[in-house]
Amino acid sequence: MTGGSTRLGRRLERPLTGLGVQTREENNGITQQGSLNSTFSLTNITHFTYGITANAVAVLMYGSNFVPVKKVETGDGMFFQWVSCAAIWITSMAGDLVLQSPKFCPFAMLGGVIWATANVALVPIIKAIGLALGILISASVNMLMGWASSRFGWFGIATQEVPRPILNYCGAALCLLSGLIFFFVKAEARLRLNPEMVPLLITRRMNSDSCGPSSSAFWMDSIGPKTRRLLGLVFAVVVGLLYASSMVPVLYIKSHSSSPDSVFFGASVYDFDYVYAHCCGIFVASTVYFTIYCAVMKSKPRLYSKAVLPGLLSGLMWALGTYCWFLADNYLNSVITFPIVTAGYSLVAALWGCFVFREIKGFANCCVFFLASCVVLTGSIITAISKL
Repeated sequence: MTGGSTRLGRRLERPLTGLGVQTREENNGITQQGSLNSTFSLTNITHFTYGITANAVAVLMYGSNFVPVKKVETGDGMFFQWVSCAAIWITSMAGDLVLQSPKFCPFAMLGGVIWATANVALVPIIKAIGLALGILISASVNMLMGWASSRFGWFGIATQEVPRPILNYCGAALCLLSGLIFFFVKAEARLRLNPEMVPLLITRRMNSDSCGPSSSAFWMDSIGPKTRRLLGLVFAVVVGLLYASSMVPVLYIKSHSSSPDSVFFGASVYDFDYVYAHCCGIFVASTVYFTIYCAVMKSKPRLYSKAVLPGLLSGLMWALGTYCWFLADNYLNSVITFPIVTAGYSLVAALWGCFVFREIKGFANCCVFFLASCVVLTGSIITAISKL
């Protein structure tokens, strides 16, 4: 796919001819210069359109990938996260076979390990403060960290410039502001436990030694509402930082691929080529965490049969969203895609939480939510325009 887009770009970069009859050498030079400018502008618009389209699909996939699990009991989330990570790895393996990516880069797996570490805490966050607020806060922190590391060259990443830096700053600031506004949105998160939702490997004894319905299927059941909300907010911030850091290894490899002194000299500059290694890191880390969890539970993990299919669907949606995001990076760059994707998918998640799951109620809450949504959309549009 990237090769096709490269060939398309090369064809577009050729000077257009036959735009008129040149009678003098000066007019011929002016016409050729105008043709080059028109071609360059057309190429930019084409790449911009491809990038924004890929971003839109990524926003939809990321913002909706936890919808299948919202009304399904997942307990502590460990089994669900392992199932979803397995689906991510399988999808990336199929994508790697189709795209025929070049040499496997083990360092890119580090990003997957960081992402899987954050993913372990995401289900408790959703259960504690709701789908809308949990993803909105983590996405805001993710956006700020990811945008700043790309824009200012943190962690050894090459600094990325944009044609209109002032607009880029303003767009990123508005996206961040939307996350701060969402802090004041009060979402209702329900913790449910039905007799039919008891995990597979746990008996239904009612004595005090049992792990059945009398004991909590989710550790936050025993925590008060205020403490649960505070923990949810803190976890969301930490998860956002980890999610942003998960992209650093790939960006670091690309930034040092042209340096003769680097071990990554000659590495691919296409993000697509690192998706499989990234997802391998995700699956390996999630398997390690799940194994540790099984050991702590003394080989009696909480396995929920109804969470298998939603977990597979969630992982598939996340993997497709990642491919679209990495594709957008090929046409734009991280300093553009980070604010749009992170702010956009948080808005999609908020819309699901507001209109489908009814997590946001009350006139004042709805007004704050509407204000934050407008700020998100404005920031995303300004950030996108800074590329033109």
